[in-house]
Amino acid sequence: MGMEEEPNRRRLYRVWRGSNKFLCGGRLIFGPDAGSLFLSTALIAGPLVGLCCQCITKMNSSASDHKNHVVLGLPVLIATVLLGLADLAFLFLTSSRDPGIVPRNARPPECGVEEQAVDMTTPSTEWVNTASPHLRVPRTKDVLVNGCTVKVKYCDTCLLYRPPRTSHCSICNNCVQKFDHHCPWVGQCIGLRNYRFFFLFISTSTLLCIYVFALSWLNVAAEREQYGGSMLKSMGGEVLSVVLIVYTFVSVWFVGGLTVFHSYLMTTNQTTYENFRYRYDKKENPFNRGAIANVAEVFFTRMPPSLNRFRSWVSDHDDAYGGAGAGGVFSPMSGGVDLEMGRKGVHYSAGGVPAILQGLDYSEMEKMEGVGVHVKDRQAAPDLFMISAGRQNDVGCGADILVRQLYTIKMRRGR
Repeated sequence: MGMEEEPNRRRLYRVWRGSNKFLCGGRLIFGPDAGSLFLSTALIAGPLVGLCCQCITKMNSSASDHKNHVVLGLPVLIATVLLGLADLAFLFLTSSRDPGIVPRNARPPECGVEEQAVDMTTPSTEWVNTASPHLRVPRTKDVLVNGCTVKVKYCDTCLLYRPPRTSHCSICNNCVQKFDHHCPWVGQCIGLRNYRFFFLFISTSTLLCIYVFALSWLNVAAEREQYGGSMLKSMGGEVLSVVLIVYTFVSVWFVGGLTVFHSYLMTTNQTTYENFRYRYDKKENPFNRGAIANVAEVFFTRMPPSLNRFRSWVSDHDDAYGGAGAGGVFSPMSGGVDLEMGRKGVHYSAGGVPAILQGLDYSEMEKMEGVGVHVKDRQAAPDLFMISAGRQNDVGCGADILVRQLYTIKMRRGR
Protein backbone atom coordinates (compact mmCIF):
# COMPACT_ATOMS: atom_id res chain seq x y z
CA MET A 1 0.00 0.00 0.00
CA GLY A 2 2.80 2.37 0.87
CA MET A 3 4.45 1.95 -2.52
CA GLU A 4 1.42 3.40 -4.30
CA GLU A 5 1.91 6.65 -2.40
CA GLU A 6 5.52 7.16 -3.54
CA PRO A 7 5.56 10.06 -6.03
CA ASN A 8 8.53 8.76 -8.04
CA ARG A 9 7.17 5.25 -8.63
CA ARG A 10 4.29 4.45 -10.95
CA ARG A 11 2.82 1.38 -12.59
CA LEU A 12 4.17 0.69 -16.06
CA TYR A 13 0.71 0.87 -17.65
CA ARG A 14 0.35 4.47 -16.42
CA VAL A 15 3.43 5.60 -18.36
CA TRP A 16 3.02 3.23 -21.32
CA ARG A 17 4.16 4.86 -24.56
CA GLY A 18 1.66 3.05 -26.76
CA SER A 19 -1.85 4.29 -27.49
CA ASN A 20 -3.54 1.57 -25.46
CA LYS A 21 -6.21 1.98 -22.80
CA PHE A 22 -6.04 0.01 -19.56
CA LEU A 23 -8.69 -1.12 -17.08
CA CYS A 24 -8.65 -2.94 -13.73
CA GLY A 25 -5.25 -1.60 -12.74
CA GLY A 26 -3.50 -2.65 -15.95
CA ARG A 27 -4.91 -6.18 -15.98
CA LEU A 28 -6.97 -5.49 -19.12
CA ILE A 29 -5.46 -3.80 -22.17
CA PHE A 30 -7.51 -2.37 -25.04
CA GLY A 31 -6.74 -0.47 -28.22
CA PRO A 32 -7.30 3.28 -28.54
CA ASP A 33 -10.59 2.64 -30.41
CA ALA A 34 -12.01 0.36 -27.71
CA GLY A 35 -15.29 2.29 -27.85
CA SER A 36 -16.24 0.25 -30.92
CA LEU A 37 -16.52 -2.73 -28.57
CA PHE A 38 -19.86 -1.35 -27.36
CA LEU A 39 -21.16 -1.15 -30.94
CA SER A 40 -20.08 -4.73 -31.66
CA THR A 41 -21.74 -5.91 -28.45
CA ALA A 42 -24.99 -4.18 -29.42
CA LEU A 43 -24.92 -5.67 -32.94
CA ILE A 44 -24.57 -9.15 -31.45
CA ALA A 45 -26.92 -8.81 -28.50
CA GLY A 46 -29.71 -7.00 -30.41
CA PRO A 47 -30.94 -9.87 -32.61
CA LEU A 48 -30.39 -12.40 -29.81
CA VAL A 49 -32.57 -10.39 -27.44
CA GLY A 50 -35.23 -10.22 -30.17
CA LEU A 51 -35.17 -13.98 -30.67
CA CYS A 52 -35.32 -14.62 -26.92
CA CYS A 53 -38.32 -12.30 -26.64
CA GLN A 54 -40.02 -14.25 -29.39
CA CYS A 55 -39.31 -17.52 -27.59
CA ILE A 56 -40.76 -16.21 -24.32
CA THR A 57 -43.84 -14.83 -26.10
CA LYS A 58 -44.48 -18.10 -27.94
CA MET A 59 -43.97 -20.10 -24.74
CA ASN A 60 -46.50 -17.94 -22.88
CA SER A 61 -49.06 -18.19 -25.68
CA SER A 62 -48.54 -21.94 -25.94
CA ALA A 63 -49.05 -22.32 -22.18
CA SER A 64 -52.39 -20.51 -22.40
CA ASP A 65 -53.46 -22.72 -25.33
CA HIS A 66 -52.14 -25.85 -23.54
CA LYS A 67 -49.86 -26.79 -26.43
CA ASN A 68 -46.16 -26.50 -27.15
CA HIS A 69 -44.81 -24.30 -29.94
CA VAL A 70 -43.10 -26.52 -32.49
CA VAL A 71 -40.19 -24.11 -33.18
CA LEU A 72 -39.54 -21.45 -30.57
CA GLY A 73 -39.56 -23.25 -27.25
CA LEU A 74 -37.40 -23.63 -24.15
CA PRO A 75 -34.56 -25.55 -25.89
CA VAL A 76 -34.17 -22.77 -28.45
CA LEU A 77 -34.15 -20.15 -25.70
CA ILE A 78 -31.39 -21.96 -23.78
CA ALA A 79 -29.30 -22.55 -26.91
CA THR A 80 -29.65 -18.88 -27.93
CA VAL A 81 -28.49 -17.64 -24.54
CA LEU A 82 -25.49 -20.01 -24.45
CA LEU A 83 -24.37 -19.18 -28.00
CA GLY A 84 -24.76 -15.48 -27.36
CA LEU A 85 -22.74 -15.58 -24.14
CA ALA A 86 -20.00 -17.60 -25.86
CA ASP A 87 -19.80 -15.11 -28.73
CA LEU A 88 -19.59 -12.13 -26.36
CA ALA A 89 -16.97 -13.93 -24.27
CA PHE A 90 -14.76 -14.52 -27.34
CA LEU A 91 -15.22 -10.87 -28.30
CA PHE A 92 -14.11 -9.72 -24.85
CA LEU A 93 -11.14 -12.12 -24.75
CA THR A 94 -9.99 -10.84 -28.15
CA SER A 95 -10.30 -7.20 -27.21
CA SER A 96 -9.01 -7.14 -23.62
CA ARG A 97 -5.73 -9.07 -23.75
CA ASP A 98 -2.20 -8.29 -24.86
CA PRO A 99 -2.12 -9.35 -28.54
CA GLY A 100 1.63 -9.98 -28.40
CA ILE A 101 3.20 -6.56 -27.93
CA VAL A 102 6.99 -6.57 -28.20
CA PRO A 103 8.50 -4.41 -25.43
CA ARG A 104 10.25 -1.27 -26.60
CA ASN A 105 13.95 -0.92 -26.05
CA ALA A 106 15.01 1.92 -23.79
CA ARG A 107 18.10 2.42 -25.97
CA PRO A 108 18.92 1.72 -29.60
CA PRO A 109 20.73 -1.46 -30.71
CA GLU A 110 24.44 -1.68 -30.24
CA CYS A 111 26.29 -1.03 -33.50
CA GLY A 112 28.82 -3.47 -34.86
CA VAL A 113 32.51 -2.65 -35.20
CA GLU A 114 32.25 -2.17 -38.94
CA GLU A 115 29.53 0.44 -38.40
CA GLN A 116 31.61 2.55 -36.02
CA ALA A 117 34.28 3.78 -38.43
CA VAL A 118 33.54 7.40 -37.54
CA ASP A 119 35.48 8.75 -34.56
CA MET A 120 33.38 8.27 -31.43
CA THR A 121 35.47 10.43 -29.08
CA THR A 122 33.95 13.88 -29.51
CA PRO A 123 30.87 14.83 -27.49
CA SER A 124 29.02 15.86 -30.65
CA THR A 125 29.46 12.44 -32.24
CA GLU A 126 28.37 10.68 -29.06
CA TRP A 127 25.26 12.87 -28.86
CA VAL A 128 24.35 12.32 -32.51
CA ASN A 129 24.61 8.57 -32.09
CA THR A 130 22.46 8.71 -28.98
CA ALA A 131 19.82 11.13 -30.26
CA SER A 132 19.63 9.74 -33.82
CA PRO A 133 20.51 6.06 -33.52
CA HIS A 134 18.73 5.07 -36.71
CA LEU A 135 21.40 6.91 -38.73
CA ARG A 136 23.96 4.29 -37.73
CA VAL A 137 21.81 1.16 -37.59
CA PRO A 138 21.23 -1.13 -40.61
CA ARG A 139 17.63 -0.96 -41.74
CA THR A 140 17.30 -4.74 -42.20
CA LYS A 141 18.92 -7.94 -41.03
CA ASP A 142 18.74 -11.48 -42.36
CA VAL A 143 17.40 -14.19 -40.05
CA LEU A 144 17.29 -17.91 -40.82
CA VAL A 145 13.82 -19.47 -40.24
CA ASN A 146 13.37 -23.18 -41.01
CA GLY A 147 16.19 -23.03 -43.54
CA CYS A 148 14.80 -19.92 -45.28
CA THR A 149 16.28 -16.43 -45.07
CA VAL A 150 13.82 -13.85 -43.72
CA LYS A 151 14.52 -10.14 -43.54
CA VAL A 152 13.65 -8.36 -40.30
CA LYS A 153 13.29 -4.59 -40.21
CA TYR A 154 14.45 -2.06 -37.67
CA CYS A 155 11.68 -0.11 -35.92
CA ASP A 156 12.59 3.53 -35.29
CA THR A 157 9.78 3.89 -32.75
CA CYS A 158 10.46 0.82 -30.62
CA LEU A 159 14.26 0.89 -31.16
CA LEU A 160 14.54 -2.81 -32.01
CA TYR A 161 14.72 -5.25 -34.86
CA ARG A 162 11.25 -6.68 -35.25
CA PRO A 163 11.14 -10.47 -34.78
CA PRO A 164 9.93 -12.42 -37.83
CA ARG A 165 6.24 -11.81 -38.64
CA THR A 166 6.18 -8.79 -36.33
CA SER A 167 4.88 -5.44 -37.58
CA HIS A 168 4.29 -2.03 -36.04
CA CYS A 169 0.64 -1.05 -35.68
CA SER A 170 0.23 2.65 -36.42
CA ILE A 171 -3.05 2.79 -34.47
CA CYS A 172 -1.86 1.19 -31.23
CA ASN A 173 1.73 2.41 -31.75
CA ASN A 174 3.21 -0.96 -30.79
CA CYS A 175 5.15 -3.72 -32.49
CA VAL A 176 2.97 -6.85 -32.36
CA GLN A 177 4.12 -10.45 -32.77
CA LYS A 178 2.57 -12.33 -35.70
CA PHE A 179 0.65 -9.18 -36.54
CA ASP A 180 -2.51 -10.00 -38.51
CA HIS A 181 -4.39 -6.70 -38.62
CA HIS A 182 -5.96 -4.06 -36.40
CA CYS A 183 -9.65 -4.88 -36.13
CA PRO A 184 -11.87 -1.81 -35.62
CA TRP A 185 -14.80 -4.02 -34.55
CA VAL A 186 -12.96 -5.32 -31.48
CA GLY A 187 -10.83 -2.20 -31.00
CA GLN A 188 -7.60 -4.17 -30.73
CA CYS A 189 -4.71 -5.54 -32.77
CA ILE A 190 -4.99 -9.17 -33.77
CA GLY A 191 -1.73 -10.98 -33.16
CA LEU A 192 -0.05 -14.00 -31.68
CA ARG A 193 -1.84 -14.01 -28.31
CA ASN A 194 -5.44 -13.29 -29.36
CA TYR A 195 -5.79 -14.69 -32.89
CA ARG A 196 -7.28 -17.91 -31.49
CA PHE A 197 -10.08 -16.01 -29.76
CA PHE A 198 -10.60 -13.76 -32.78
CA PHE A 199 -11.23 -16.77 -35.03
CA LEU A 200 -13.59 -18.28 -32.46
CA PHE A 201 -15.39 -14.93 -32.28
CA ILE A 202 -16.02 -14.58 -36.02
CA SER A 203 -16.87 -18.28 -36.48
CA THR A 204 -19.34 -18.19 -33.58
CA SER A 205 -20.86 -15.00 -35.00
CA THR A 206 -21.30 -16.78 -38.34
CA LEU A 207 -22.96 -19.72 -36.61
CA LEU A 208 -25.29 -17.34 -34.75
CA CYS A 209 -26.32 -15.62 -37.98
CA ILE A 210 -27.19 -18.95 -39.61
CA TYR A 211 -28.94 -20.13 -36.44
CA VAL A 212 -31.15 -17.02 -36.10
CA PHE A 213 -31.82 -16.92 -39.86
CA ALA A 214 -32.99 -20.54 -39.93
CA LEU A 215 -35.14 -20.31 -36.80
CA SER A 216 -36.82 -17.13 -38.02
CA TRP A 217 -37.80 -18.78 -41.29
CA LEU A 218 -39.04 -21.88 -39.45
CA ASN A 219 -41.12 -19.67 -37.17
CA VAL A 220 -42.73 -17.90 -40.14
CA ALA A 221 -43.47 -21.25 -41.77
CA ALA A 222 -44.89 -22.69 -38.54
CA GLU A 223 -47.26 -19.73 -38.07
CA ARG A 224 -48.61 -20.00 -41.62
CA GLU A 225 -51.56 -22.10 -40.50
CA GLN A 226 -52.85 -19.25 -38.34
CA TYR A 227 -52.95 -17.00 -41.42
CA GLY A 228 -54.87 -19.28 -43.75
CA GLY A 229 -51.82 -20.99 -45.17
CA SER A 230 -50.49 -17.78 -46.76
CA MET A 231 -46.73 -17.24 -46.38
CA LEU A 232 -47.05 -13.51 -47.10
CA LYS A 233 -49.68 -13.03 -44.43
CA SER A 234 -47.57 -15.07 -42.02
CA MET A 235 -44.58 -12.79 -42.73
CA GLY A 236 -46.81 -9.76 -42.15
CA GLY A 237 -47.87 -11.16 -38.80
CA GLU A 238 -44.33 -12.14 -37.72
CA VAL A 239 -42.61 -8.82 -38.36
CA LEU A 240 -39.81 -9.42 -35.87
CA SER A 241 -38.89 -12.70 -37.58
CA VAL A 242 -38.74 -10.92 -40.93
CA VAL A 243 -36.47 -8.22 -39.48
CA LEU A 244 -34.16 -10.90 -38.06
CA ILE A 245 -34.10 -12.69 -41.42
CA VAL A 246 -32.98 -9.55 -43.25
CA TYR A 247 -30.47 -8.57 -40.55
CA THR A 248 -28.79 -11.97 -40.36
CA PHE A 249 -28.80 -12.39 -44.15
CA VAL A 250 -26.80 -9.17 -44.52
CA SER A 251 -24.51 -9.89 -41.56
CA VAL A 252 -23.60 -13.44 -42.56
CA TRP A 253 -21.89 -12.22 -45.74
CA PHE A 254 -19.54 -10.12 -43.63
CA VAL A 255 -18.70 -12.45 -40.73
CA GLY A 256 -19.06 -15.55 -42.91
CA GLY A 257 -16.65 -14.13 -45.46
CA LEU A 258 -14.17 -13.32 -42.68
CA THR A 259 -14.49 -16.86 -41.32
CA VAL A 260 -13.83 -18.45 -44.71
CA PHE A 261 -10.90 -16.12 -45.40
CA HIS A 262 -9.27 -16.73 -42.02
CA SER A 263 -9.85 -20.47 -42.36
CA TYR A 264 -7.74 -20.29 -45.53
CA LEU A 265 -5.09 -18.17 -43.79
CA MET A 266 -4.97 -20.53 -40.82
CA THR A 267 -4.55 -23.69 -42.91
CA THR A 268 -1.74 -22.06 -44.94
CA ASN A 269 -0.17 -20.37 -41.88
CA GLN A 270 -0.39 -16.84 -43.21
CA THR A 271 -1.50 -13.57 -41.67
CA THR A 272 -3.77 -10.99 -43.25
CA TYR A 273 -0.83 -8.58 -43.38
CA GLU A 274 1.33 -11.11 -45.25
CA ASN A 275 -1.47 -12.12 -47.59
CA PHE A 276 -2.34 -8.57 -48.59
CA ARG A 277 1.31 -7.86 -49.33
CA TYR A 278 1.63 -11.03 -51.45
CA ARG A 279 4.47 -12.07 -49.18
CA TYR A 280 4.51 -15.74 -50.23
CA ASP A 281 3.19 -15.58 -53.78
CA LYS A 282 6.62 -16.00 -55.37
CA LYS A 283 8.52 -17.73 -52.60
CA GLU A 284 8.02 -20.53 -50.11
CA ASN A 285 6.33 -19.84 -46.81
CA PRO A 286 8.87 -20.97 -44.17
CA PHE A 287 6.13 -21.16 -41.49
CA ASN A 288 3.78 -23.51 -43.39
CA ARG A 289 3.91 -27.00 -41.83
CA GLY A 290 0.81 -28.45 -43.46
CA ALA A 291 -2.88 -27.78 -42.88
CA ILE A 292 -3.33 -30.04 -39.83
CA ALA A 293 -0.20 -28.82 -38.08
CA ASN A 294 -1.08 -25.20 -38.87
CA VAL A 295 -4.55 -25.55 -37.34
CA ALA A 296 -3.07 -27.32 -34.31
CA GLU A 297 -0.61 -24.45 -33.90
CA VAL A 298 -3.50 -22.01 -33.51
CA PHE A 299 -5.81 -24.02 -31.25
CA PHE A 300 -3.76 -26.66 -29.44
CA THR A 301 -0.47 -25.01 -28.55
CA ARG A 302 0.24 -23.35 -25.23
CA MET A 303 -0.55 -19.65 -25.22
CA PRO A 304 2.77 -17.78 -24.93
CA PRO A 305 3.00 -15.47 -21.91
CA SER A 306 2.91 -11.72 -22.34
CA LEU A 307 6.30 -10.07 -22.78
CA ASN A 308 5.09 -7.08 -20.76
CA ARG A 309 4.40 -6.68 -17.07
CA PHE A 310 2.05 -3.74 -17.14
CA ARG A 311 1.57 -3.75 -13.37
CA SER A 312 5.28 -3.63 -12.56
CA TRP A 313 6.66 -0.58 -10.78
CA VAL A 314 8.90 1.90 -12.59
CA SER A 315 10.57 5.05 -11.35
CA ASP A 316 11.10 8.39 -13.04
CA HIS A 317 14.67 7.42 -13.95
CA ASP A 318 13.94 3.82 -14.87
CA ASP A 319 14.57 2.55 -18.40
CA ALA A 320 11.41 0.50 -18.03
CA TYR A 321 9.42 3.53 -19.21
CA GLY A 322 10.16 2.27 -22.68
CA GLY A 323 10.41 -1.43 -21.95
CA ALA A 324 8.76 -4.32 -20.23
CA GLY A 325 9.14 -3.19 -16.68
CA ALA A 326 11.54 -4.07 -13.93
CA GLY A 327 13.78 -6.93 -14.87
CA GLY A 328 14.74 -5.85 -18.36
CA VAL A 329 13.41 -6.27 -21.86
CA PHE A 330 12.97 -9.69 -23.41
CA SER A 331 12.74 -10.60 -27.07
CA PRO A 332 11.46 -13.72 -28.83
CA MET A 333 14.38 -13.44 -31.24
CA SER A 334 16.96 -14.24 -28.59
CA GLY A 335 14.92 -16.40 -26.24
CA GLY A 336 16.26 -14.45 -23.28
CA VAL A 337 17.61 -11.01 -22.65
CA ASP A 338 17.12 -8.88 -25.73
CA LEU A 339 20.35 -8.83 -27.69
CA GLU A 340 19.20 -5.69 -29.47
CA MET A 341 19.00 -3.67 -26.26
CA GLY A 342 21.55 -1.28 -24.90
CA ARG A 343 24.23 1.00 -26.25
CA LYS A 344 27.37 1.59 -24.30
CA GLY A 345 28.40 5.22 -24.07
CA VAL A 346 27.24 8.58 -22.83
CA HIS A 347 23.56 9.02 -21.97
CA TYR A 348 21.96 12.40 -21.67
CA SER A 349 18.89 13.39 -19.77
CA ALA A 350 15.65 14.08 -21.60
CA GLY A 351 16.22 17.04 -23.82
CA GLY A 352 19.83 17.28 -22.68
CA VAL A 353 22.51 18.75 -24.95
CA PRO A 354 26.29 18.46 -24.49
CA ALA A 355 27.88 21.60 -23.12
CA ILE A 356 30.04 22.02 -26.19
CA LEU A 357 26.93 22.55 -28.34
CA GLN A 358 25.07 24.88 -26.00
CA GLY A 359 24.64 28.59 -26.70
CA LEU A 360 24.75 28.32 -30.49
CA ASP A 361 22.18 29.65 -32.96
CA TYR A 362 21.56 29.70 -36.69
CA SER A 363 22.65 33.27 -37.14
CA GLU A 364 26.22 32.28 -36.38
CA MET A 365 26.07 29.66 -39.09
CA GLU A 366 24.97 32.16 -41.73
CA LYS A 367 27.93 34.43 -40.91
CA MET A 368 30.52 31.70 -41.23
CA GLU A 369 32.20 31.14 -44.57
CA GLY A 370 32.17 27.63 -45.89
CA VAL A 371 29.14 26.54 -43.93
CA GLY A 372 26.48 25.74 -46.49
CA VAL A 373 23.31 25.98 -44.43
CA HIS A 374 20.86 28.78 -45.19
CA VAL A 375 17.55 29.86 -43.79
CA LYS A 376 15.67 27.92 -46.45
CA ASP A 377 17.37 24.72 -45.32
CA ARG A 378 15.99 24.87 -41.82
CA GLN A 379 12.82 23.05 -42.82
CA ALA A 380 14.86 20.08 -43.95
CA ALA A 381 17.05 20.19 -40.82
CA PRO A 382 14.89 20.96 -37.77
CA ASP A 383 16.45 22.44 -34.66
CA LEU A 384 17.13 19.58 -32.26
CA PHE A 385 17.17 21.94 -29.31
CA MET A 386 13.50 22.81 -29.92
CA ILE A 387 12.38 19.17 -30.23
CA SER A 388 11.18 17.15 -27.26
CA ALA A 389 13.13 14.13 -26.11
CA GLY A 390 10.38 11.82 -27.30
CA ARG A 391 10.82 13.01 -30.90
CA GLN A 392 14.62 13.28 -31.05
CA ASN A 393 14.91 9.68 -32.18
CA ASP A 394 12.92 10.53 -35.32
CA VAL A 395 15.16 13.35 -36.56
CA GLY A 396 16.77 12.56 -39.89
CA CYS A 397 20.08 13.05 -41.65
CA GLY A 398 19.65 16.82 -41.81
CA ALA A 399 19.96 16.98 -38.04
CA ASP A 400 23.15 14.92 -38.17
CA ILE A 401 24.75 17.40 -40.58
CA LEU A 402 23.48 20.36 -38.56
CA VAL A 403 25.09 19.21 -35.31
CA ARG A 404 28.42 18.59 -37.00
CA GLN A 405 28.33 22.11 -38.45
CA LEU A 406 27.47 23.61 -35.08
CA TYR A 407 30.41 21.78 -33.56
CA THR A 408 32.70 23.16 -36.31
CA ILE A 409 31.50 26.70 -35.54
CA LYS A 410 32.19 26.24 -31.84
CA MET A 411 35.72 25.04 -32.56
CA ARG A 412 36.43 28.03 -34.83
CA ARG A 413 35.11 30.50 -32.28
CA GLY A 414 37.40 28.99 -29.66
CA ARG A 415 40.55 29.62 -31.69
